[in-house]
Amino acid sequence: MLQVDNLSGGYDKEPIVNNISFNVNKGEILGILGPNGSGKSTLLKIISGILPKQNGTVKVDGEDAAVYSQKQFARKVAVLPQLHAHAFSHTVKDTVALGRYPHQSGLFSSWSDEDERAVTEALAYTGVTRYKDTAIELLSGGEQQRVFVAQALAQEAPILLLDEPTNHLDIAHQQQLLDTIRKHASEKGVTVISVFHDVNLASLYCDRLLLMEKGEIATIGEPQDVIREATISKVYNARVKTQPHPELPKPQMTLLPDTLEERKPFTINKGNFTVTSDHVSLKVAKPLKTLSSAVVNAGMGWYRAFVNRHVDANYNCDDVKVEMSTYLEQHGYSISDTVGMMTAVTTEHAEIGEYEGDFGTVLVMVTAGVGNAVDVSQALDREQRVGTINTWVIVNGQLPEEAFIQAMITATEAKTKALQIENVKDPLTGTIATGTSTDSLLVAATQEGEHLPYAGPITPLGKLIGHGVYDCTIRAIRAYKQAKGWTS
Repeated sequence: MLQVDNLSGGYDKEPIVNNISFNVNKGEILGILGPNGSGKSTLLKIISGILPKQNGTVKVDGEDAAVYSQKQFARKVAVLPQLHAHAFSHTVKDTVALGRYPHQSGLFSSWSDEDERAVTEALAYTGVTRYKDTAIELLSGGEQQRVFVAQALAQEAPILLLDEPTNHLDIAHQQQLLDTIRKHASEKGVTVISVFHDVNLASLYCDRLLLMEKGEIATIGEPQDVIREATISKVYNARVKTQPHPELPKPQMTLLPDTLEERKPFTINKGNFTVTSDHVSLKVAKPLKTLSSAVVNAGMGWYRAFVNRHVDANYNCDDVKVEMSTYLEQHGYSISDTVGMMTAVTTEHAEIGEYEGDFGTVLVMVTAGVGNAVDVSQALDREQRVGTINTWVIVNGQLPEEAFIQAMITATEAKTKALQIENVKDPLTGTIATGTSTDSLLVAATQEGEHLPYAGPITPLGKLIGHGVYDCTIRAIRAYKQAKGWTS
């Protein structure tokens, strides 16, 4: 649909963009990224003909763009520039209607039902219909931006060039606008080339990304091939961390500031735990990076409070998360700052251990109810039966994400070994149990002190976690058996 070959040009004799080559297919969205001064907007202006090219070609539908008249080109390519000047006062609808100029034989001398439809749709798509009779200069910058996007959409050209279309828009209108552009590309086969400042938005909405550096292409490809930590850090000269989007197979980027608040060193010890017949809690002055399978705030996050709450064996609730959140709030905990778990075990029998290694210390808390233990290898086609072994592992040290996952594996293996040693059996199958149906596990780290890259059983951290979880689980199982009057 659009092909650019060896394109160079700019404002003066010295080109700002050099030897740029790429092609964009029908219905595809290409995002152009790069730091300030890298040539993003200049490239778009040369493609649109606003700036002259010095070398290379731009082809539209296989034809050199130079062969088209201005009006012919406008039927093929719609352009949304970064800035707009208002020489005259127009209503919003009249402003959008200017997008139909390439389709007129004279200045609005042949306004048709098709023109009216295109303008009405564009107003609706961009959410500015209610302003159609308002003078455009009376609108906010964000509202004006949506009007000019509507003007470009009303042009109904098969190629759309956008220079920072989300400029001045709040996040809701950014989403609405880019959803509209994405829908246009998918349903109407519109080819879109858009400049972005926001790397994450570009990743979410674009099929491919072109990353520019000093007027040249640093890399081009699908978002996962372009938004790489090493590449983005080099081109933007900024520390970043990439991670997957929670719902889409697209990368997202987080800035890592070079200047951080100075944090006074702190460590967690057994004195930070509180144990009552109702719950076990851990409160700390600074948030811990946490990975858990909790009821409230499961997954990865930063939290200051951790609660393992006792519930009756007959506890039944339609929405456990809501009920648990209400419990936490009633007891003075902030939902945004607290990880909450539940256990049917009497929490006063919680076992807490502090284990010291050369790198620092690891704390482990276990509550273990094994009356409804389950052999996971025999769990197929059976009903879930409530029972809980809850395990916390608190590390005084710095863990990367892979170490959190390895720590969870190591802790699970240690728990399973403890069940074997204590001869805990699945009452339905008579085989050695591996856990219960509703076990929960939490790993948290202060992210201070020594960097601990791995937590497998061959590493110093993994060895301490394995020993600590095994030790506390053994003691918790024995405390449970004693409370029940069981004999080993």
